[in-house]
Amino acid sequence: MEGRVDYYDLTLVLSTLIHFDPFQAIGSGELGFLWIAEILSSGYQEDQCERLAREVVKLLGRHFFRESSVSFIDVQSAWIPPLLGFLSLSQIFDSAGSTRFIALRILATSPGYTDFGPMILPIVTSSLLPTRPLQACRLALNIFLRFKSGWFSSRMENVPSKDLDGLVRAVADPFRFPRLPLQDGKPAYPADYDPTMVIAVLIEFAPLGLWRNHLRRSNFTSFEKMVSTSDDKRIALGCMIGMATKTLPEFLCTATKITAAIRRFEELQCSNTVEVVIMWAWTVGVVNPVDHDGWQLIGRDTLRFYQPHGTERPTFALKRHITGMLVNVNHFMFFMRRIHGASHSGRDFVELPVLGLHLGFRYQTYLYLSQACQLRRLYQLFGYDPTTWEEAVVADEVGEKMHVSSGRPVALVSFVDWACDYP
Repeated sequence: MEGRVDYYDLTLVLSTLIHFDPFQAIGSGELGFLWIAEILSSGYQEDQCERLAREVVKLLGRHFFRESSVSFIDVQSAWIPPLLGFLSLSQIFDSAGSTRFIALRILATSPGYTDFGPMILPIVTSSLLPTRPLQACRLALNIFLRFKSGWFSSRMENVPSKDLDGLVRAVADPFRFPRLPLQDGKPAYPADYDPTMVIAVLIEFAPLGLWRNHLRRSNFTSFEKMVSTSDDKRIALGCMIGMATKTLPEFLCTATKITAAIRRFEELQCSNTVEVVIMWAWTVGVVNPVDHDGWQLIGRDTLRFYQPHGTERPTFALKRHITGMLVNVNHFMFFMRRIHGASHSGRDFVELPVLGLHLGFRYQTYLYLSQACQLRRLYQLFGYDPTTWEEAVVADEVGEKMHVSSGRPVALVSFVDWACDYP
């Protein structure tokens, strides 16, 4: 490379800069990533490139992590490839030590761009190997979560199946975090790591042809134990609602995906996880209340799963779930976004025709009408006489929640009968 700076001179420059204020040396951080890109394409030997890039990463660490805790860094999309290039080199030479942690931490606290799934995958997989330090494993799982939208990108279709399998195998059981200290007999998870969110991503893998066959029962061993009661399942559902509201809007968003997930977890013999997915299906707002074909799929799989064990317990649990989720603020926000997003993106989510109401109250009304529709379906699915289902609905105080006069339950039921058959 003609006119390039001598390697030893550049090493001296970088070693000197590390002692200066990092902001003066690399500005906003962009210059540091540009340096890494130039170093990696410089034509120096690989070990020399790794050493030079390591010094720049040290500067970036001092720049971004001067505070004791940083939860987000505005890393630009163009900065990701140089960082991944450094991590790949450091993996080859296995000599970066704490500098590798800096690079992983930058990724773990950056926006999770969708386009980098294939490039991120080998970094996450290698960092989760049992031989890697605990800190690297924790950061890798957070990177797995941060870049989760990339796992569902069409770009992943070109990734070899063995690499996809390697990632799922490396993630393993997210609750069995390696070498964690115990607190009251339970693993003391780092404050910035939520294993239930990792499980939620794996649940979204279940209906997808690209991922479903790579899932193992061992991925869900701890989760199966954790969600052994209805209350525990509802806690897990809270995480799923948060993910669907904030970062993964397509999370199990159709009856087809939901039923495919149910069947995959039945194949894996993860019965508690099946129940979590069934409860998700019956969460108000997940599936359009007037999607009759979709509800036939959900009803068929719900009944098929519960019939061998009797239906009294699931009827009670699902009834409690349908009515109980309405007190959850996050659930209401999820419902509003589903309705609002559908009406602005062409998705087939029909708004029940409740006109002339203030927007906020209209959403609330849609919510309670959807709840009534799902209760109606539930009672009929498990054998209530369709002509007397209104007694159960009134007993659940749907009329009270909708501010309908307690003296006119029949009017409410007649309206719901009409609305649930709309259009």
